[in-house]
Amino acid sequence: MPYKIDRAAVLGAGVMGATLAAHLANASIPTLLLDIVPPEGSGVEGDKSSREYRDAFARTGLANVLKTKPAAFYTKEKARLVTPGNIEDDLEQLKDVDWVLEAVTEKLKVKESLFSRIQPYLSDTAILTSNTSGLSVNDMAATLDDSLKRRFLVTHFFNPPRYMYLLELVPNDATDPALLEFMAKASEEILGKGVVMAKDTPNFIANRIGVFSMMVTLRMMVEGGYTVEEVDALTGPVIGRPKSASLRTADLVGLDTFAHASQTVYDAAPEDEQRDQFKLPDIIQRMVKEGFLGEKTGKGFYKKVKKDGKSEILTLDLGKFDYRPRERASFASVQMAKAIEDPAERIKAVVAGKDRGAEFVWRVLSEAMIYSANRLGEIADDIVQIDNAMKWGFNWAQGPFELWDALGVEDVAARLEKEGRAIPAVVREVLGSKSKRFYDQGDDSRRTFFMPGTGHQEMAQREAVIDLAQMKRANKVIKKNSGASLVDIGDGALCLEFHSKMNSIGGDILSMILAAVKEVEANHAALVIGNHGQNFSVGANIMLLLLEAQEGNWEDIDLMIKAFQRSTMALKYCKRPVVAAPFGMALGGGCEVCLGAGHIYASAETYIGLVELGVGLVPAGGGCKEMLLRQLEGKPRVEGADLFPFVRAAFETIGMATVATSAEEARQHRFLRRSDGISLNPQRLIHYAKAMALGLAASGYRPPDPTMEIPVVGESGVASIKTHLYMLKEGKFISEYDAYLAGELATILCGGRVAAGTMVSEQHILDLEREVFLRLCGQRKTQERIQHMLKKGKPLRN
Repeated sequence: MPYKIDRAAVLGAGVMGATLAAHLANASIPTLLLDIVPPEGSGVEGDKSSREYRDAFARTGLANVLKTKPAAFYTKEKARLVTPGNIEDDLEQLKDVDWVLEAVTEKLKVKESLFSRIQPYLSDTAILTSNTSGLSVNDMAATLDDSLKRRFLVTHFFNPPRYMYLLELVPNDATDPALLEFMAKASEEILGKGVVMAKDTPNFIANRIGVFSMMVTLRMMVEGGYTVEEVDALTGPVIGRPKSASLRTADLVGLDTFAHASQTVYDAAPEDEQRDQFKLPDIIQRMVKEGFLGEKTGKGFYKKVKKDGKSEILTLDLGKFDYRPRERASFASVQMAKAIEDPAERIKAVVAGKDRGAEFVWRVLSEAMIYSANRLGEIADDIVQIDNAMKWGFNWAQGPFELWDALGVEDVAARLEKEGRAIPAVVREVLGSKSKRFYDQGDDSRRTFFMPGTGHQEMAQREAVIDLAQMKRANKVIKKNSGASLVDIGDGALCLEFHSKMNSIGGDILSMILAAVKEVEANHAALVIGNHGQNFSVGANIMLLLLEAQEGNWEDIDLMIKAFQRSTMALKYCKRPVVAAPFGMALGGGCEVCLGAGHIYASAETYIGLVELGVGLVPAGGGCKEMLLRQLEGKPRVEGADLFPFVRAAFETIGMATVATSAEEARQHRFLRRSDGISLNPQRLIHYAKAMALGLAASGYRPPDPTMEIPVVGESGVASIKTHLYMLKEGKFISEYDAYLAGELATILCGGRVAAGTMVSEQHILDLEREVFLRLCGQRKTQERIQHMLKKGKPLRN
């Protein structure tokens, strides 16, 4: 049966339903958003016969999601793809819909009633899915006719759908295997999700293990007398978990949500050997009963209050059941491990500690590892599904089986036996294997994973995913230094990978850029710039810059800027196509590398911008020049056309340190061109960038004309901008130093001391960038701004 997703409908316009509709719109899928007609007493006012009244719940859901932070839509314009309606008047429209996604309340009877209403309106090829987080897919399917059962499954998105990578697919016993295959492929390609196949068990995979881990954490906190601050200090980045750790996460999600998920397992999994762990400790039950649910009620484990006109975060004292000022949590085991960058080594160091912090971490992690091993075969067929679910759904740095390997399966088993704790059967089986690991490496450097009963087998290659780590294990590295590597990714393409701390750009990366251009021009067809780090690049190494400025090493700074400019120009005029693949943060110098590359294939979640003014500097790696050129690309080809609006647009983008909050928004700011690509799936990004680069190469690529000249507005443009800056300063909208910095930026973008209409070379603008940058480095207030950014992580307005 042919399946497709050209149009969709979301049933239920609550928080989850509305954000699901938003993400479908992000994927350019026109979506109908339906909810019930407001009943009597709902508080909705107006003419009850009007569509405004009858569609009010869906309209409100859409309006609310447009205001959410972080944003649910890539851009507000995407909201035009969502059409609000109601279930009474608009069921007829479902006949033209390819995918109906149900997202109503988590009650089986409610879902069954809704399904019975919509069945007559669905086409013979329409897909029906439920976004339930824990109800049985087979129980829900029981009321469907046989034809629709084959086209029904659970698509469990994690909240918020735009940002959470995981999607759990759960078929019912009658689901068409072709549909399951189609949904997995479409979810990865169209929606940009990481798909895991789960079984019809309570809470599926990620929530089953994640909620168990949370319950163990809460029980350990209560029984061990740990404070809220101590728990979050021990369950955050130090063990490869998000900064929100455990209890801050509980506040964000809602303690009632965790309580419901925990109760679901307790009720539906009577055979679970750890069933009692899913009972809430008394103190947590009290919090739920008295409304200490987290952000939704304004109080949970933490509470934000106003004191002396400033916000302050208080912490719940579990013993007194009252709030107090936050206290610093300190453990020797954590302090020693913090300096270790590798997450696996860091966790290993913590659990080897001897203090109560190490004891807490060991217990929480080991319980989750044992529980996951005992669930293998019950909630998922293999360890890869479980590990991916925890990494993609809960943002764990390692899945539980990867953690077994990181800590050493033999060492963990020996410690458990010493403590008198049972060893899972699959672990004993792994200990009998040659490698004594859950994951190993095959003869061709590909990863293998342990499958109970059969031993290690090769991991299936995920379609369109390029794994740089595997490429490096296979000795595909052509050149390497401390900051970057040049990797052969096949088919005549190379990948320039940054791997400095936070991928900040220093001399080692700049030298590797030049080496990469030389190598690709001599021996290869195309170059991609990409990596698997947390961010593409946070910019230049401003700590090094500050030290050089404080020492007065102006010649060294001048050489650094020239090297940066030489590198970005080499990318631009490379004889082979160069495609940058930014994701996460691509700020300052990271943005300039992308602009220099000329061609970009960006992750949808790319936060890109020239932010140098925030530290009292200007872009000097060609960023000013490239933004000016990108704006001028839109000018009319008419002699005497006014250039100033285009210069002003570049000035405002750089001067306001604008950061696009999605790749779609980056197009609006001209960081990306219309011809640049956007990938919703971050793990396919390098593959897509490679395909773009090789496509350009196959079509006879030629670099831009290096003799090009740029029309500038000259001194009259500088004067116009400075007049506006003076008015802003006098109105107290900007500081005197802000005005000075912006004036220097204007000098660059207007072409310096030349007449309006003068044609200048790219090098002329680059020289202005370098001169202004050097001048600003010598300013005390700029150095203060850099110091403040390094110390506080936010701009100083001095």
